[in-house]
Amino acid sequence: MTKQEITAKVNALIEAPSCNPALKAAAEEYLKSQDKESAAKLVKALEEYVNSIDETIALAESEMGAKIFGAEQAKGLAEAVKKFKAEGNKYCLCPACQAGAEIYANKEAL
Repeated sequence: MTKQEITAKVNALIEAPSCNPALKAAAEEYLKSQDKESAAKLVKALEEYVNSIDETIALAESEMGAKIFGAEQAKGLAEAVKKFKAEGNKYCLCPACQAGAEIYANKEAL
């Protein structure tokens, strides 16, 4: 992945409504400085906040998921995520996790 592609993915991550505030802050810091220290902070934040597909399923099927999304939406989310997993995906289907997973897979380009 080129620097330009990485920058586009980092911007997509920042713009995603589902992006965790701490991950967003690390991504914004990376865009400002693009040095080794900010890249390392971004990688650490990606490791912490990009959810696996199984974590997302667990949340959607939990009482907390029902409280966050509403019971019907949580059930629909669980079904969608299970289908997404069956297609071979390993990370949450939300835009933030998808962008984050791509950045993480190409972390050496940061």
